Amino acid sequence: MNIEPRIPTVKNPPEQFTGDVWLDPIIVPHDADQRMSGGLVRFAPGARTAWHSHARGQYLRVTEGTALVGTRDGRVIEAEPGQTVYTPPGEEHWHGATADCFMQHLALLEGADDPADTTTWLEHVSDEEYERR
Repeated sequence: MNIEPRIPTVKNPPEQFTGDVWLDPIIVPHDADQRMSGGLVRFAPGARTAWHSHARGQYLRVTEGTALVGTRDGRVIEAEPGQTVYTPPGEEHWHGATADCFMQHLALLEGADDPADTTTWLEHVSDEEYERR
């Protein structure tokens, strides 16, 4: 047993995010047979991910603000602190903050057999898709 070393906060890349989004990695695999990863993700007001999917799904536990999570069928749900959103394997989605408030969530997922296939990043979410709620 050990206390994990703190990994510095990183700003997420503009190729995959609109607005300012920061990640504090919390869970990183130690061995090749470990798949769990997770981090604390902070979104500035109006910030959001690009469309993406995860090979083995993803859990988002909202800890602050209101999370917006959109699906390809046009649905946008709102999740409040204490609520957990699950996106199944392969479901294309996006998530982000409302326009007027910061949002923070824990993102938990399992890696794919090939780590490069864990998350598939797609195009940016349009303003119309973001404002659909």
